[in-house]
Amino acid sequence: MNSKSTFGAVIRAERKERNLPLRKVAAVLDIDPSTLSKIERNERSANKVMVLQLADLFDIDADELMVSFLSDKVANELLEEENTDEVLKVAEKKIDYMKSKNVKQGNIKF
Repeated sequence: MNSKSTFGAVIRAERKERNLPLRKVAAVLDIDPSTLSKIERNERSANKVMVLQLADLFDIDADELMVSFLSDKVANELLEEENTDEVLKVAEKKIDYMKSKNVKQGNIKF
């Protein structure tokens, strides 16, 4: 997947490649077609369950699609901030610390 493509653009491209109408994909997700259209236009966010359902429907790698989804969330949160490189470096260190702390306590959360 193209790292510059948004999650919505990826979903739209996958749907169109398979000639699936919005209404059929929306039915699988149990949402309105208008909501799916907004997700594809990045006007609304999907959730993790939808990401997994879409990966299954399109028969694409769930991890790659999840990376696209989560990276959009991070990018949107940091879009207007100044020191994004520094923020991401510190966040990565915090994530590593939190993961190591949870592993040591035997309490792994996913």
